[in-house]
Amino acid sequence: MSQAPSPRAARTAARGAATVARYLAGRVLRAVFVVWAAFTLAFAALRLLPGDPVALMLSGRGGFDTLDPREVARAKAELGLDRPLPVQYAHALVDALHGDLGASLQTGQPVTRMITDALPSTLALGGTALVLALAAGCALAVGAHLAVSPTLRQLLRSVPSLAVSVPSFAVGLLLIQLLSVRWHVFPSLGGTGATGLVLPAFTLAIPGAALVAQVLGKSLHTVLREPYADTVRATGAGRARLLLGHGLRNAAIPAVTVVGLLVGYLIGGAVVVETVFSRPGMGRITQAAVSTQDLPVVQGVVVLASFVFAVVNLGVDLLYPVLDPRIRASTGVVTA
Repeated sequence: MSQAPSPRAARTAARGAATVARYLAGRVLRAVFVVWAAFTLAFAALRLLPGDPVALMLSGRGGFDTLDPREVARAKAELGLDRPLPVQYAHALVDALHGDLGASLQTGQPVTRMITDALPSTLALGGTALVLALAAGCALAVGAHLAVSPTLRQLLRSVPSLAVSVPSFAVGLLLIQLLSVRWHVFPSLGGTGATGLVLPAFTLAIPGAALVAQVLGKSLHTVLREPYADTVRATGAGRARLLLGHGLRNAAIPAVTVVGLLVGYLIGGAVVVETVFSRPGMGRITQAAVSTQDLPVVQGVVVLASFVFAVVNLGVDLLYPVLDPRIRASTGVVTA
């Protein structure tokens, strides 16, 4: 027969549960604030851009010289763009909360449908690039510390600085020239399927891998100089055991933080990479929407990007207590 917990133990458990609830609520509220702030800033910035999106929409019928001001005014009234900005903002925010991001000014299609159709291709590209960046970055950082040769060690430590400084479009053009034009290994433009994903994913992953390698390498250098590392060495542990068995986990928190930043980079980089490789996806519709001032589409893309960024960073925040006992003790988060 189990014994009932003591009042003191019950109070401790209740305080722990309240601490966990506050920790989770704070992170969720911060994620919500990020999405709302991105929506608000995008709304304000797009309205301050020079030019008239409605005139751009109607100009395809015969050019700006043939536009009738009454037709422009009537179109603005139909789209609600003649209302005061606070009224437009309130309507747009309420609609967004209900999942309605409006319709494209150029095509008339619902923005939600356009994003839904384009998102799988971009998710495949971004997800593949993220896995490649993490794997290559971690391997490069670990290899630089395990290398026996000083020359090789210095070479591996120099690679990330070089890779970060090279623009994505230059990497993409170089890969197209070598692996598509010269050697015909992968399709160059508009490729679909697994083979069409290889070059864009590597192009997007290379700068990200360099960033992971830089941060993880510096973190490993720091933790391997701490007193506990000397204790592990005193037990006879070799370099590989010390690094993989102890140092890597203790150095992981800065690298995990980079994942949140890396997702933001991948979202922005996908626009450039999809343009270079003529891939369908969010990059193509973003480029078209920006060039035509298609306000609902641009705002929908910004909201989606901020939502993904906020969710990933929320996951990173929740992973901190799992990796670091000090954070777990300070927050009261209990892990298995």
